[in-house]
Amino acid sequence: MTRTGAKKEVDENFSAGRLKVAKEYRIAAQEAITLAEPGQAMNPAISNIVLAAIAYTDALTAKRAEVVNQQDHAAAPKLLRAVMGSAVPQSQLTRLSRILGQKDEVQYGTRSATLERAETLFQDLSEFGNWVEAQL
Repeated sequence: MTRTGAKKEVDENFSAGRLKVAKEYRIAAQEAITLAEPGQAMNPAISNIVLAAIAYTDALTAKRAEVVNQQDHAAAPKLLRAVMGSAVPQSQLTRLSRILGQKDEVQYGTRSATLERAETLFQDLSEFGNWVEAQL
């Protein structure tokens, strides 16, 4: 059995709430990118991208299996694979992993993220989020 990290059982209503939160973080990230000034650190925008990806993942795993990842966000792709099986394309897992890989650096690091990096990650989020919404 593949280790999926810490997970928590949730009820069937949890999915709708997490989907709403995911969309709100996605909008906040998009607005931050749109309003960015040249040279501005994009860590807050990328943080919102990360939080949106986590919420999208929670919405889908909650809907399909009434579980969500807890604590170890790097394990979220493994839980998504465990819940969805072969129905989750590798490209979506790659996008999710790439986004989650930014979490520590943008939230706890000292390096400023660029607008270009934020735009690339936002594109990943958009494709992942659209896929999740289609699954729900």
